[in-house]
Amino acid sequence: MKTQLRSSRVVIIGTGAVGTTTAYTLLLRERVSELVLIDANKDKALGEALDMNHGLPFTGGVKLWAGDYSDCADADVIVIAAGASQRPGETRIDLLKRNAGIFDTIIQNIVKYNDHGIILVATNPVDILSYVSFKKSGFPSNRVIGSGTLLDSARFRYLIGQNKGINPRSIHAHIVGEHGDSELPLWSLANVAGIGLEFSDQDREEIFNSTKNAAYEIINAKGATSYAIALALDRIVTSILQDEGSVLNVSTLLDNYNGISDVYLGVPSIVDRSGVREVLDLNLNDQELIQFQNSANKLKSEISKLEL
Repeated sequence: MKTQLRSSRVVIIGTGAVGTTTAYTLLLRERVSELVLIDANKDKALGEALDMNHGLPFTGGVKLWAGDYSDCADADVIVIAAGASQRPGETRIDLLKRNAGIFDTIIQNIVKYNDHGIILVATNPVDILSYVSFKKSGFPSNRVIGSGTLLDSARFRYLIGQNKGINPRSIHAHIVGEHGDSELPLWSLANVAGIGLEFSDQDREEIFNSTKNAAYEIINAKGATSYAIALALDRIVTSILQDEGSVLNVSTLLDNYNGISDVYLGVPSIVDRSGVREVLDLNLNDQELIQFQNSANKLKSEISKLEL
């Protein structure tokens, strides 16, 4: 059954593992009317589009093609999944220099054709590149969103569910801060049906380390993450297109948020047709607040090295 409420176009820039899996997820779930793939390697984008189009008799009425930046003109959401991929043993911050330059060209080409859509950044380091996109696009901050810690929170909920024998959809738990090594778990807010969850120190350490290191484990095993991040991006895109007002842990610009400003971090936010409609205040305990501030300071230090 189709789930879009109106004619809509999503452009995906970058047809690597994340971009193509996201496109395929949106296609299977029939989230959009039109889906456009853009890549510097035009043959790659064309091949992916052809391959997906040949499956349309088994799915539905999504119009999908390999295009160029002029197709951004009518886009509601532009997903940026282009850039260098994380290598085994490499941190997301290590990617910064390689991907910041790529984003200069991408953002220039987007704003040449589109001044009304929402930019959704998936490329790592996602928080810093979301900030770069915000600065270089001139878009209001609510319309430049990073995938943030939505996937981290999903991993966290999955692992808690495994520990407790509870379906992860019934677990309410958050990872906030950087989508990376300085992210932090909000154990104080983890609950099921409003009932707090108890863990041993060892369980906490194992669950969080498995959450934080999940991407490294997957990259070492198969070279790239793709499926879960595609589902996370699908969730964000759907909340935008259907004007849901869902609370998602996306990366957004903070303004005096627990004393933190002028940096993108993953925090629970209300996402609807306007983008990030509202950032929700979190009741952090003293230790969590210190960790959150440390995460912000780490990213600010990296941002200060860029020419923006």
